[in-house]
This record gives sequence, C-alpha cells and structure tokens, in this order.
Amino acid sequence: MAADPSITAMEAVILRQRIATGSLTALEVAEAFLANVAEREPQVGAWAFLDAEYVLNQARSLDAYRGTGRPLGPLHGIPVGLKDIIDTSGMPTENGTVVDKARMPAKDAAVVRRLKAAGAVIMGKTKTTELAYLEPAVTRNPHHPDHTAGGSSVGSAAAVAAGMVPLAIGTQTGGSVVRPASYCGVVGYKPSFGMISRAGILAQSPSLDTVGVFARSMADAALLADVLCGDDPEDRSTVRAPPPQLLERAQSDAPVAPAFAFVRTPFWQSAEPGMQAGMEEVAALLGEHCFEAELPPAFGEALAIRETINLAEMSKCYHRYTLHGESSLSETIRRALKRGSEIPARDYIAALDWPDVLNAGLWAIFGRCDAILTPAAPGPAPADRGTTGPSTFNGMWTLCGLPTITLPILSDESGMPMGVQLVGRRGDDGRLLRTANWLLRFLGVPRREK
Repeated sequence: MAADPSITAMEAVILRQRIATGSLTALEVAEAFLANVAEREPQVGAWAFLDAEYVLNQARSLDAYRGTGRPLGPLHGIPVGLKDIIDTSGMPTENGTVVDKARMPAKDAAVVRRLKAAGAVIMGKTKTTELAYLEPAVTRNPHHPDHTAGGSSVGSAAAVAAGMVPLAIGTQTGGSVVRPASYCGVVGYKPSFGMISRAGILAQSPSLDTVGVFARSMADAALLADVLCGDDPEDRSTVRAPPPQLLERAQSDAPVAPAFAFVRTPFWQSAEPGMQAGMEEVAALLGEHCFEAELPPAFGEALAIRETINLAEMSKCYHRYTLHGESSLSETIRRALKRGSEIPARDYIAALDWPDVLNAGLWAIFGRCDAILTPAAPGPAPADRGTTGPSTFNGMWTLCGLPTITLPILSDESGMPMGVQLVGRRGDDGRLLRTANWLLRFLGVPRREK
C-alpha cells in the first residue's frame, strides 16, 4: 500500500470536512496514514504500539456509522496518536519503562473517552522517555536521524512531523510539548493549566503536569484541544467553565492588530546565535506591533523553583517504582528520585507560592500585549540523541500555568526547524491562538494543501 500524499498533506480540519461530505472515507484516510507509518517508522521509531488492523476496523465502523445519517463528532474519522503514558483500554500503556512492560489499563483516560466520543480513530501509542522524564527514548528526529527529537512527548511530535498521523497528544511538565514541537517542526500547543483533564495519565508532578497537543497547523491544534477541554471531577485542577471554542476563536479576525512583547528572558545567552538572530528578525518584521520587555528579576529563579516542585512531587508519585522496580530504572531516574526525596518540606511548600508571585510580575507586560514572543528552544535539535535538549525557555511558563504555542517559523542554515513560542495570559487561550493565527498570516506562512 503506497502512501497517498493528497490525503496525508491535508489539514485535519479539511480531512474532517471531506469525510463528512463523503468525498473521503475514514478508511481511505486511515490507509493513507498507515502507508506513511510503514514507510517512515523504521527510520523514526515514533510508535510504542500500533495495530494496523485495529486502526482499519475503527475506520470501517466509523464509515458504517456515517451511513446511518446520524450526527458526526468533530473528529469523525481523524487518526490521533497518544503518548504512552495515557491509559487506553485494550492497548498496552507502558509509561516508557520496562517496569510496566505489557501493562494493560482497565479503562480509558478522560482524554481517550473524549476522543472516542468525538469519533476519532485511536491510531496507537507514541513513544515517551522513561517515566516521561529525561532518559532519552529511541525516537529519531524526522528531519535528521542523528538529532534528538526532544523531550518526553517525543513520539507524538515525531509522528506528526513524519506525516504518520495528523494529530497527537502529549504532556508537558517542563517543556515536553513545546520543545519537541520546535525540534520536529510542528505546532505544539500547551493549554493553560487545568483546561484538560489528566485523569488516567501517569502523574509525575501534579502541580505542573499539563496535557498538550501536536499538529501540523495551528487550526488543527485548536480543533483537537477543543475536543479535549472541559472540567472533570476526577482531576481537581480542572474548573467548570463554558466550552472555550478554541477553533472558532483561533480562526476569527482580531478586532485590531495584536501587540507582541519580545521577551528575551534571563536565559537569552543560552540561546544559539541562529535562534537569537531569528527571533530578532521576527521582532523587527513586526515593527510597530512589537515592543521589547524585560521580565522581573524573580524570573531568574523560576527554573530552579520549577525543578524543586517537579522533583519533590515526582519522588512521591513514583515511590511505587522505587519500591517495586528500582533496579530496572535508569540512573537518570534513580538520581532524580533521590534528589526529590531529599528536598525539605519547607523548600517545597515555599516553591508552591512562586507561581502567584511570578504571574503578578507579568501583569504589566500582559497589560500592553496580546502575547509574549520568545524562543521555543535554545536552537535547533541538538545533534545528540543522548539528550532531550534543555527546557530553558519553557519551564518558567509551565510553572506559571500559562498557555503557550510554538510555531514552526524558523530554521537554521542546514534546514533544521526552530520554533517561535507565543505565551498568553492564563485562561485566555482563545486570544493566544487568534494572535498566533494573525502572526502566521502577517509573516506569510502558507497553509497546507486543502
């Protein structure tokens, strides 16, 4: 079965329209993406589990359902990949560790239930780093096999970038949505903390863990996030609120041209010259729509504070692995768990106060802009598959619970992608996505084939 680029190149928002009108079937879409999997997976290694016959059977069932004339869900017939820390009934969910080899969850995670209700095709489980931490996975960067594809949501980012699936779900505790998206040249959207339920997803750091999405276009990311958002009594971080209508807001026209605050952050010197030059060029092109802003000095401590929370909570959440499989864990995980167990309660509790302090320091900036413009990563994906790359330009925003999106706008001189990150006010995700859409049009970034 040969890949059909006329199908796999389409945006998901177009694919769903074609399926709804009958000009494409869910089976044809599934077959096209499975052909890309057969072609690209041996080089990329993005999948932890994928059963082609199960994918095709889902598609056939969805086509039969469409034939009944009943209403279709917003993702009817669209394949979606799931990070392998998201419980999925009938599929192994191994959390990237041999300790959980062949683990079969009893029920679906909340996001999987929402996907199935929306008519999505569950494509399979994408590879993650060990326990979604820093020990690298075997996944290769689709643009160059000798380069890393990023952090713990690596398989989801790489699968989308390689055209093996149009949409995928990941999580971010430090930078594991935005950074892999930047390295792989796709859109990565991390919503505001608490917008998407984490019930049924491996908990590493409940104060930081956030579900995010990967897509090849900003509209597709909004489409997927729309389906996933909503309160859930099983996740106390979620709140009861009206549907965010992210796709509608993302595609709406801004009443006035948005303003951008170009923020270099206290870690600007860690950015590679190519990333610095690229960001400065984007800021210059925006002209009167962009101004430079400095973060308050307290942000210089944000990365250390985030790490304190992450490690302390991880040592608690992963205690069962210490008790029943520590010898099978990597030195990276064992060292992190030991560090977390040694953090004084005083320091951990004090660290939990910092997000409110830091967000208060952003009021003056967000009072003048629609979005912060900043690097998504220090540069292109490192030519080292033994690292996941640093989360230097992501961790502070995760700590603050702010929505962020990376757009594949830049590239280095060798053609490796580099993402531009936009950061929005907490809870104002629709405005952030609308601003991102405006930026893409302003810069003349072409949309994919329709």
